[in-house]
Parts: sequence; C-alpha cells; structure tokens
Amino acid sequence: MKNIRNFCIIAHIDHGKSTLADRLLQTTGTISDREMQNQALDDMDIERERGITIKSHAIQMNYNHSGEDFILNLIDTPGHVDFSYEVSRSIAACEGALLIVDAAQGIEAQTISNLYLALEHDLEIIPILNKMDLPGANPEEVTDQIVELIGCDPSEVIQASGKTGLGVQDILDAVIDRVPAPSGDENAPLEAMIFDSVFNPFRGIIAYYRVRNGVIRKGDKIKFFNTGKSYGAEEIGILKMDLVAKKEVRAGDVGYIISGIKKAAEVKVGDTITALDNPCEKAIQGFEDVKPMVFSGVYPVDTEDYEELRYSMEKLQLNDSSLVFEPESSAALGFGFRCGFLGMLHMEIIQERLEREFNMTVITTVPNVSYKAFMRRDPETAIIVNNPSELPDPSGMELIEEPYIRAQVITKSEYVGQIMTLCIEKRGELTNQVYLTQDRVELSFEMPMGEIVFDFYDRLKTVSRGYASFDYHPIGYRASDLIKMEILLNGDQIDALSALVHRSNAFDLGKRICIKLKELIPRQQFEIPIQAAIGAKIISRETIKALRKDVTAKCYGGDISRKRKLLEKQKAGKKRMRQVGSVQIPQEAFMAVLKLND
Repeated sequence: MKNIRNFCIIAHIDHGKSTLADRLLQTTGTISDREMQNQALDDMDIERERGITIKSHAIQMNYNHSGEDFILNLIDTPGHVDFSYEVSRSIAACEGALLIVDAAQGIEAQTISNLYLALEHDLEIIPILNKMDLPGANPEEVTDQIVELIGCDPSEVIQASGKTGLGVQDILDAVIDRVPAPSGDENAPLEAMIFDSVFNPFRGIIAYYRVRNGVIRKGDKIKFFNTGKSYGAEEIGILKMDLVAKKEVRAGDVGYIISGIKKAAEVKVGDTITALDNPCEKAIQGFEDVKPMVFSGVYPVDTEDYEELRYSMEKLQLNDSSLVFEPESSAALGFGFRCGFLGMLHMEIIQERLEREFNMTVITTVPNVSYKAFMRRDPETAIIVNNPSELPDPSGMELIEEPYIRAQVITKSEYVGQIMTLCIEKRGELTNQVYLTQDRVELSFEMPMGEIVFDFYDRLKTVSRGYASFDYHPIGYRASDLIKMEILLNGDQIDALSALVHRSNAFDLGKRICIKLKELIPRQQFEIPIQAAIGAKIISRETIKALRKDVTAKCYGGDISRKRKLLEKQKAGKKRMRQVGSVQIPQEAFMAVLKLND
C-alpha cells in the first residue's frame, strides 16, 4: 500500500486540467500515442464540443520512480461552479490534490472555493503554474498570489505546460514525494466508499469505489450499508482507459464493481460497501447530500412519452447524482417532472443530454428557486414552495422567505463599478471588497438566489468582458416582499410562465415578458391579449393583432350596407373563434423569458 497514491486535479474553468491529465497519461504510458486524442478522459460529445469537463473521471496509471513501481489513481474534475458536487465527491476519495492555476489569468473564484474543499478534507496540495508556454504568462506575479493563498514556499510551485509537456515529470515526482500513501488495514472488515456510478445497458449499474479497509474479492457476498441490499461481486477490477478485471482490490486502491444491479435507486453515491458475513460497524462519513439550487419543470413534448422520460431521467441520475426530480402536472403542459439542478449550466446540459442520449425532446419551464411560506394560523411551520402555483392564498400568509447566497466575484479593478451596479440591481448587498493584487479585486455580496437564476452569470461576463469569475454558496433564508405574477394568454393562465418576484421588480418584468411573448407567438385569425397580472390586478398588456381576410374585396360598387353586412358577419365569426380558439406557445418562448436582456 505504501506505493499507492490517490490524487485529483482541481482548478477554475479553462485552466488546463484535462490537457495536463492527457500529458500525465502519455508520460506514464497509460495511453498509447495512437489512441491519444485531446481531452482523452472526457467521453461525452458535449464535453469535447464545449471544451468543458462535466463529470469527474477516474483512471489508474503505473509509474516507475527511482527503480520502484508506483500505482497512481488520478481523478480529473470539472471546473464550473455548477459541477462542484462532482469535485467534492472526488476529493473525498483522495489524499492529495494538484491545484492548477493559469499563469496568464491568475487565481480565480472557483480556484479558491475548490481549494477550501480540499483543505477541509486535509488533502496535501501541490500548486502548479500551468500554460507557461503562453506569451501572456506572468509567472512571478501568479506565484506570489499562490504563495499568499496557501502559504507555501515559492520553490514548491511547479511550472508546467499541458500543451508542450513541460514540468510533467516534476509533477509525477512531486505526487510520489509529497502525497501521503493511503492508510488502511487489509485485515479489517471490508469498508469501501462509492464515489461515482455509471449505467451500462448490457452489464447494469457499475459502481466506482475507493477501498478504505479490507479486501474485496471476486465472488464475495457484499452489502450496501444505506440501502441494506446484498449482492454478489460478479466482476471487480481497476479503472484504466477501459475497465480491467482483477481477482481482488485491496485497501487504498480505487476500483469498480459489477453486481447485476438494474435499479437506479439501489446505488447511492456516498454509500459504503461492506462484506455480508463480516460487516464494518458504521458507514464512512464525510459525504453530504446534494442541495439543488434551481428548480424547473421538465415536460415531454408529447404526453404519451411521460413513462419514457421517467426511464431516461432515472438512467441520467445514475450518471449525474446531483440531479433530483419528482413527478408533477401542469394545466398547460400535462404530466412531467419537477427537477432540481445545481445551476443554469447544469440545467442546459441535462436538457441537451436528454436529447442526445435518449432522443427525448422536452419543454422546460421558467427556472425558479424554493421559498418558505409561513401562515398566520400556524406561524411556526414553514410550507416549502417549489413552484409558484403551490403558493398558498396571500390573504392568510404571514410572511414569505427566500434563499440567500454569499457570492464571491474576482475581477480586474477596472470593472468594479459595472459589477457593483449589476449586483445592486439584483438586490445584492456588498459585504466586503479586498484587493488581492494591484489590479485584481475580490468582491463579496449577499444576494437572493432567485436573482442569479435568470441571466446574472451571462451579464456578469458581459460587463467584465469575460474577466470576472463567480462562485457562491447558500447562507439560509430571509423574509422578503414577494408576490406571485401570472401571465394570461387570451384570458387563460399559463402556469408554466408564472413566477414569484419582488414587488419592486414586478411591473418592469411583467412588461418585458409581455413584449417578448408578443414577438414570439404567431398571429392567429383572432386577436390575442397577453396580460401580466398580480392577483386580479392587470399590470401590463400587449395585444397580438388578428390576421384579417379582406372579405369586402368582391364588393365593387353598390350600397355601403353590403360591405357593412359582410364586416359584421366577419366580426361575429372572429368573436366565436376567440372563445373556442386555443393558442400554442412555441418552446423558444419559455426559454426567451430567461434572456430578456438580449
């Protein structure tokens, strides 16, 4: 066990984690030059197209250091704040972390938040200055930032480049010298923590785990601690570029298990695997359940596909355990699911994966967050409101609370003014402002979660020309003056577009949604009013004019009463049509509400 090292790679988005992981795989000979491709560990099309990592990927490398053979278990993690749950799981399975910082961009918000995650688990941090081959690299200044952040010696910062392969050898040597070997007792009862799972249509569910104590052997009877279910270990092994079957996986190592599990609910990430005949006393701690931040309804375009959508969501949940969903129904859209996501990018990726991997075209409703309502008759008990349509009658309500977050924005000093304006517009309060260097500022805000759901991140990137980095974590609920705004189309309420908004924003938002819908809904043979309402009070209205057929074209000459008679007849027909006509809302109208500022 003294020759095993478990480590992960953490960094901000686009600081070169996956490229550096590619070089490590090549240097250790884990992947041949013929099989090599960029982002070798990213196996989804979306990851390659967007150049982002969505899932953390584990792989084992063999490396000879000073004549001794070592086993290195590497986990490459995502950088985006929406996938920080993947990072927290990977960190729980490691003893060390490579902290990668871009030599041209310096330390950013996600770098700091991932570093704190790693320090909480007492991981050994190896700082690496990546992208040294760039002409804009600024090694001296960024090294000072790293030294100030983690208090290491400047000589410990390794200069590297994932593109040219500079410093890769030094990184491997540092991992072996600095990262502690895993501790554990091979003779103790089996104790292994599941940190990920994937679904294979032919083999069932494959669980990835890290063995803390004991040995797991092929054919053993094993038990999952939380669910209490027991299985036979049909196949176990280690993770190379493909799965490599082994007779046993010992303490300190990372491996996989196939035991013919078919149901998604039976494998919980963070669960402990133990032996059926000699179980460990308690489950492994240090793993928290995911808290969804953004809620949205996901509905099949055709109601008949409801069961198929449920099946697809269950399979997707295996691969992405931060997705939470429960059934719900809507008057406008039929049966569907209420889903909890970690953020807007997460929501977008899930929608895209449903289309690509399961051929499911879905409609997503306007995202919102969950609120707490307190009634006058029982002011102690909070009613959780996940959907504006669930809001109790306002007349019996004492108060309503909304979730708040603490947001960290790191930016260049020239953009501080615009970013402050944006955050104050989103009802944020500035709590702290720290100059990290002469031209880099860290701003801390406390603001409502509901305000960042819509377009905050996009607008932050726009006002800072892409230089600002953003990170947040929840800090609890606070009372707020919120009201329910409904959108009426032809007099019918569209529950998929109703939202809980702050009273001060309601008029402006209602007006903008009405104007946007007027652009997107096609004209009909009858006039369609679009209204935004708070209770019985209409706060905004736009009208889509009717398409008119020229019924008087055939009248040439004769008395005016003939024309009038035809027009009256048309008017009566339009009135009847308006009573029975239904208006179809195009899918882009639901998504356009999110991009009102474009």
